[in-house]
Amino acid sequence: MKKEFLIEQLEKNCKITANPSAEELRKMAVDEKTTEYNSASFVSKIRSRSAKKTFIVPEVELGVKQAQISEKEAEELAEKVFEYLKGKELIQMDKTMCTNEKYELPCRLYTTKDYARLPLMWNYMLFPSKEKNPELISIHVPEWPETKIFCYPKNNITFCLGSDYFGEVKKSFIRMAMHYYKVHSKGLGFHAGSKLLKVKNKEGELKEVGFIMFGLSGTGKTTLTIHNHGLKGEESYSIRQDDVVLMDEKGFCAGTEFGFFIKTEGLDESQKVLYEASIKPTAIFENVKVFEDGKIDFKNFELTTNGRGVLPRDSVEGAGTEIDLQKADKIVFITRREDIVPVIAKLNPEQAAAFFMLGESIETSAGDPTKAGQSKREVGTNPFIVGKEAEEGNRVYEILKNNPDLECFLMNTGGIGRTGFGKGKNISIKLSTDVMKFIAKGKIEWKKDFHWNYLVPKEIEGFDFSEYDPAKYYSEEDFEEKIEKLREERKQWLAQFPELKKEIVESIYRE
Repeated sequence: MKKEFLIEQLEKNCKITANPSAEELRKMAVDEKTTEYNSASFVSKIRSRSAKKTFIVPEVELGVKQAQISEKEAEELAEKVFEYLKGKELIQMDKTMCTNEKYELPCRLYTTKDYARLPLMWNYMLFPSKEKNPELISIHVPEWPETKIFCYPKNNITFCLGSDYFGEVKKSFIRMAMHYYKVHSKGLGFHAGSKLLKVKNKEGELKEVGFIMFGLSGTGKTTLTIHNHGLKGEESYSIRQDDVVLMDEKGFCAGTEFGFFIKTEGLDESQKVLYEASIKPTAIFENVKVFEDGKIDFKNFELTTNGRGVLPRDSVEGAGTEIDLQKADKIVFITRREDIVPVIAKLNPEQAAAFFMLGESIETSAGDPTKAGQSKREVGTNPFIVGKEAEEGNRVYEILKNNPDLECFLMNTGGIGRTGFGKGKNISIKLSTDVMKFIAKGKIEWKKDFHWNYLVPKEIEGFDFSEYDPAKYYSEEDFEEKIEKLREERKQWLAQFPELKKEIVESIYRE
């Protein structure tokens, strides 16, 4: 399907309200419940992404983890949508992704007027339109009787039917943008946050260190991205992106979005930056408990544990106008495990590409609430890949080999030894953010882990790390058994991608 045909069908047969203001959209969104902070909140019928009902029209060679819909079935369904929309009122929103002219993508959202809250929230996510023909188009009909999302990758069109969850709006554009960039560059689009830390290194010199952080929803990616690390005085932090960056072959990372799409589960004052932005009137919430008097309760999960908030960039402390990262110096792959994965490990390029492919974590309510807490793997921690996954792993490897100064790490934000004897150790937000700060400062002394061949902390200046040794919480036999089980799981996962370079796969074996 071509964009010109889609636009013609809608303009000819529908009554379109084009680019209403935020104030107009909020008036149209009649299902708002206003919070005590005068912010808008809404409740959707669908409360997480419909991953199992998302399909790709096979205009490109698809990966092993992508479901396809035939072009014939997609065209027939699209025709039914156009027929249904005849005479209907639609809202059209035009926005721009990225601010760098080399990367910017004009985007257009169509949605039926009864769901004005969707463009209201999306209005915060991207930048003002530059009045160019749209490169990416997403059409949403939430009231459709069946939930089905399907994407045309060559022409960057997504139909989202039967879901009123805002995450589907946001991710429909992100999915298309990452595929577009992969096809048109030597770089890759990453489901990752980015930030800059200005810190004093071991020699006392002030230096800037760029981070990008991979992580599935609910693993702490946003928390780590939007955190101040306790930096004061000359030392500081700058938030660049929360969700997706487009990294070129030299390590430059273009930002994509203006707003932040946060998970509000358990949000409180301990997450200072996020919390303070969330109690401003500019926040917009979806599926967060708001009582009749407007009181908002981030720890009440009656609606779902996947409560969400949209925050405009200018409401978040530490988020300046700059969204690009001139150079990624450190890459952090975030996982959330409860057993034998260390708090932090330093990876060589082969291992980093392997952990990109493994994308290890546990399932959260943002993905599949029925499996929350279960072990999960997602290539690139990116459920929005279009095309062969191994191509992305191999490209990551080439980028890392060509940028030997770019250091990579595996970070666990869950716990250590929680499945062993005793209670194990919880990994606090403070520990994770401190570890990132120590990495930036170069204040971690490393040693080789015999079992995995990556590096783990021997010593962190001013910090006792002995309590976070996974082996401490298991018998020797149990510990070895868990290692071999995890190694076998990893081997089986990587075996699904036969095109993946041999040295990447072999990096998870013990030498």
